Amino acid sequence: MEKKVFLSEKDMPRAWYNIQADLPHPLPPPLNPATGEPITPDMLEAIFPMNLIEQEMSLSRSIPIPDEVLEQLLLWRPTPMYRATALEKRLGTPARIYYKNEGVSPAGSHKPNTSVAQAYYNKEAGIKRLTTETGAGQWGSALAFACNRFGLEIKVYMVRVSFDQKPYRRMMMETWGGTCVPSPSPDTSAGRGFLEADPDHSGSLGIAISEAIEDAVTSENTKYSLGSVLNHVLLHQSVIGLEARKQLESIGEYPDIIIGCAGGGSNFAGIAFPFIRDKIHGKDIRVIASEPTSCPTLTRGHYVYDFGDTAKTTPLLPMYSIGHGFIPAPIHAGGLRYHGMAPLVSRVFTDGLIEAKAYNQLETFAAGIAFARTEGFIPAPETNHAIACAIEEAKRAKEEGKERVILMNFSGHGIIDLPSYDAYLSGKLQDHVMPDEEIEKLLKELDEYPKPK
Repeated sequence: MEKKVFLSEKDMPRAWYNIQADLPHPLPPPLNPATGEPITPDMLEAIFPMNLIEQEMSLSRSIPIPDEVLEQLLLWRPTPMYRATALEKRLGTPARIYYKNEGVSPAGSHKPNTSVAQAYYNKEAGIKRLTTETGAGQWGSALAFACNRFGLEIKVYMVRVSFDQKPYRRMMMETWGGTCVPSPSPDTSAGRGFLEADPDHSGSLGIAISEAIEDAVTSENTKYSLGSVLNHVLLHQSVIGLEARKQLESIGEYPDIIIGCAGGGSNFAGIAFPFIRDKIHGKDIRVIASEPTSCPTLTRGHYVYDFGDTAKTTPLLPMYSIGHGFIPAPIHAGGLRYHGMAPLVSRVFTDGLIEAKAYNQLETFAAGIAFARTEGFIPAPETNHAIACAIEEAKRAKEEGKERVILMNFSGHGIIDLPSYDAYLSGKLQDHVMPDEEIEKLLKELDEYPKPK
């Protein structure tokens, strides 16, 4: 029995997988909110370089990874896969639980898989500076790392509640040469507007996106970079699932269940999409997205056209959403507090190719503690949602007396999130369930826009 499964560097994927080539139904296009018509590539040039816009709209199944990007990815990839034998023993389950450890990257999460690609393509396009938002700080620190590797300046707008909760993420960004400010900030007109309405505003990813986009379009030689949601981001994350397939094949295994936590959708898509292709072509597997009850995008949101940010500066995206005006409860899984789900993840959910489950904050931290006390690694609060789901499925396998192979994405470590564990262990954390009437109210203003088909 293998505890760890490695790949050699020569076996690392040399191309990204694009699920758009295999979708049973095509992805509805983003819309211009002023006209209701599909956007054209030139409409995105103010915020993204054309080489990334081409990837965003590509229908090619395979897109080669440039050598310059591979060189950076090889700092930590291929990532190891572990079998959670100690957790299995604790649960007394016949299930075999494997987890792909994305916490070994320099930034401690899966996010550098796309940040190095985006920094490279912006550098190739002649861009000198990037702006972005970040929730828990994983994306902001990953992009700061990538910009350092390619010689770009970066400014990060970090959701204020996470800025206060997670100071070490800001320190990571600054160590790599980035600038990080709490959002809403006085640095943009969007931020000033929210601060005037509420000087103690806790912020949201939607607001931070608004600030980052405003900064990008009003600054010279600057573009915006996003760590989740968009097609090209999910494309870059496919290295996770592509590696996982090779690793399981090398020990004669194939998963019955694939699990990833889901906020905007990037790490979930990274582990899941290469296997969803198998499901599209007849493989009998279950794929589960695990999200918080305080931000129940897939489990209780609606499939609508919605803005990607609070200030309504983006195109309308076809996605499961709880409304762009959503202001999250201050849960510690900051990376899962986004109001909408990636259009591609929303599409495969609509087509019945994946399931979704929501978990309370206390249940996920209990799962994270159980994982840390058996497997040793302390998970990020976001990752705890995938662990809670994996434990539930392992217990079900025990109840049914069936062997199952469970594959989970360990999307990041929690070493910098230890204050959240302190809050849990000292009894300061509380569960939060979003009321239905609040979701309906937030989605009401979208009635004027068409519904995705």
